[in-house]
Amino acid sequence: MKKQNLGNLVMILLVVITIAVWIVFPPLPGDVKSYVRAYIGEVLGSLMIVLMSFSLFLSTRPKWAEPYFGGLDKMYITHRRTSTSAFLLMLLHLLIVPITFVNLRLGNYLAIIAFLGIVTIVLVTIAPRIAFLQKLTGNTYEGWKNLHRYIGIFFIVGFIHSLTVNAPSAFVAISWTQIFFILGTASYLYAEVFGRFFKKYVPYTVESVKHPNSSTTEVTLRAKKESIQHGHAGQFLFVRFLGDTGLNESHPFTISSAPSEDVLRVTIKACGDFTRHLLANLKADTEAIVEGAYGMFNYKTGAQKQIWVAGGIGVTPFLSFIRDLETDLHHDVHFYYTVRHAEESIFVDEIEAVVKKHPKLKSHIRFSAVHGSLSVDEIIKDAGGDIRDHDVYMCGPLPMVQAFEKKFLETGVPQGQIHYEEFNFR
Repeated sequence: MKKQNLGNLVMILLVVITIAVWIVFPPLPGDVKSYVRAYIGEVLGSLMIVLMSFSLFLSTRPKWAEPYFGGLDKMYITHRRTSTSAFLLMLLHLLIVPITFVNLRLGNYLAIIAFLGIVTIVLVTIAPRIAFLQKLTGNTYEGWKNLHRYIGIFFIVGFIHSLTVNAPSAFVAISWTQIFFILGTASYLYAEVFGRFFKKYVPYTVESVKHPNSSTTEVTLRAKKESIQHGHAGQFLFVRFLGDTGLNESHPFTISSAPSEDVLRVTIKACGDFTRHLLANLKADTEAIVEGAYGMFNYKTGAQKQIWVAGGIGVTPFLSFIRDLETDLHHDVHFYYTVRHAEESIFVDEIEAVVKKHPKLKSHIRFSAVHGSLSVDEIIKDAGGDIRDHDVYMCGPLPMVQAFEKKFLETGVPQGQIHYEEFNFR
């Protein structure tokens, strides 16, 4: 069993144990009507608390937990799955134990508050373009994040609701559930209140701003005091820039500098409101707050033979790989960098200069408008006809990565040898 699967397996085990606890220690019937329905409702409510506590824990972005999930990007996939599962269980709970509007007690009011709050946040996440929901977020990523911060409050309200309704008594099962309530509440408070006191957010200054082409910005950041821990090439960070309301939003970007450098460099393509504003307005000497570094995208842990595929701005982790080559490269690498037009490419001269120093690194710079689209068949041919013993590293537009992954799997490359980052944190 791989270490990177342990996190998900532990969560699944805890869900199974939660169900087992409710079966072994069922609630006492008491004077509650519809005992079976109330019993099922309590089990569902308990599972909701467990799953939401997982989501809140993962939202703290614990660096120490990355190896047990395969990286922060994979942790966010688990975060979305646990959140979605908790939401579906909440709907099922509502069907089995509906909110009553007759003889309302405190628990009923709390149930209404928690339900409406969670539903609103979920709807904003899955359907952000609904007009009245846009007003809640200002139709911005930062607005969504600010609204999403209230999820912990509704989590707490939901748990208090479970203690203030007329439900069968189940001391052992409820005590077990309280462990996860404490985990979720502590995670929420750490993320929103106490994280700043644990050097989670590190102050930097923008040392320089350059534009490799008309749509790309290279930002060089220097730490004011201590720098973040940049463990290996290919990691990413979260950064926000102070002094400009349009840039004071925390966004993830791949670090394109080598870990040995005394500065951080991030290379950003203008492809959204935030990045377009950054291209036009970010200036040197701007104050910045950096969090990180995160990620398990590390070619040094891969096989002897490797394939690197970069699409567009997805070249950034490979720039970090290449800039980290202070000594000989110990892997045999075919590196493919593809953009539509030559003017969209960045740092090609630097890449080619490094390639000349390292015979094991073979570059394939491709302009699809001229040379046609890159294909997996072409990659296999360059590699000698069989790539089943290769590790594949990809970064680029999600449709490209998904299409290439499917084709690589069809050719016999094991799933565990295909590596890429998932940056959709919303």
